[in-house]
Amino acid sequence: MTITTPAFVGRPDPPVTPDTRAWWDATRRRQLTVQRCDACGHAQLYPRVLCTACGALELHLEPVSGRAVVHSHSTVATSPNPALFVPPYVVALVVLAEGPTMLTDIVGPRAGAVRCDDPVHVVWEALPDGRHLPLFAPIEQDLD
Repeated sequence: MTITTPAFVGRPDPPVTPDTRAWWDATRRRQLTVQRCDACGHAQLYPRVLCTACGALELHLEPVSGRAVVHSHSTVATSPNPALFVPPYVVALVVLAEGPTMLTDIVGPRAGAVRCDDPVHVVWEALPDGRHLPLFAPIEQDLD
């Protein structure tokens, strides 16, 4: 799913570095990836030049499911810059099904009701340059 209305009006485009270029390129296809170490198998996010577990330099990107659970969250009621970030909005740490933790925003009509351990899934905010910003939305659960 792609969000057509930006979650944050006027948000500056995230920077691209040599270490993150391939990761951002995957977002153009709305593909969430993590970096995996060829030496020890550790998965990490955001991409870095070396493995944070063993220090190896041989790393590759691999696609992940886009499913996660909320580890921690905070609803921001007063914005540091109302021109960029319109409150209220939810900032969260989510743990991807594949292991790494990601700092993100929770969006959608149920964002304010999110709780720790709730399942969420990736949604995409289109950026002006063709990249997409991964955000997360609560997964609707059957109450039966």
